[in-house]
Amino acid sequence: MKKLAYATVLGGILGIFDGLTAWFTPEVRDQIVGIVIGSTIKGLVTGVLIGIFAQRVHSLFWGTLFGLAVGAFFAYLILLGNPGHALNIMLPGSLVGLIVGYAAQKHRAVPSERRTP
Repeated sequence: MKKLAYATVLGGILGIFDGLTAWFTPEVRDQIVGIVIGSTIKGLVTGVLIGIFAQRVHSLFWGTLFGLAVGAFFAYLILLGNPGHALNIMLPGSLVGLIVGYAAQKHRAVPSERRTP
């Protein structure tokens, strides 16, 4: 699997868990489905951007830092519409970017086997 696909899938999966952390905020539990869907989309977009960066830049430090920045940026955009929940939004969103950035840089594509007849 290429870095772009790997980062996108991982971003989407972690985005689901990012959205599920809203369960720990009682006043938004009735909106959990929308939050999980939005966080999944945010994770997918984050994964795509990080995957593109990881294909071009081969540095664990810069890839992880870029991932953290992208995750924090998208979390901040969500925070602008939901003031008062800074830690509950910024921490999981930033962690998604950090983890995806790190994992995308560490990922090595497995070479496909060629079969000769």
